[in-house]
Amino acid sequence: MSPETCPNCGADVPSGAKACPECGADEQTGWSRDAYASSLNLPDSESFDYDDFVQREFSPGKRPRGVHWFWWAVAVLLVVLFVTGLFWLVR
Repeated sequence: MSPETCPNCGADVPSGAKACPECGADEQTGWSRDAYASSLNLPDSESFDYDDFVQREFSPGKRPRGVHWFWWAVAVLLVVLFVTGLFWLVR
């Protein structure tokens, strides 16, 4: 059963809610921020290297190369079907 107010952040928790809508604390984590955050496996703020993270996540090899030709073909086919449908409705 959920509390009326979250013991972690103080937000109102709707009756029957499985988690706090503001901070995400829930019954399994004991309605505490520490228990909730520990399950996320986040790195310590002291050991986190932002520059390394940016290099790994946004390296040139990981950039999307644009829309695949298949999706362009699907888009053109849908436009043709739409225009054809409008043409038949107007007639």
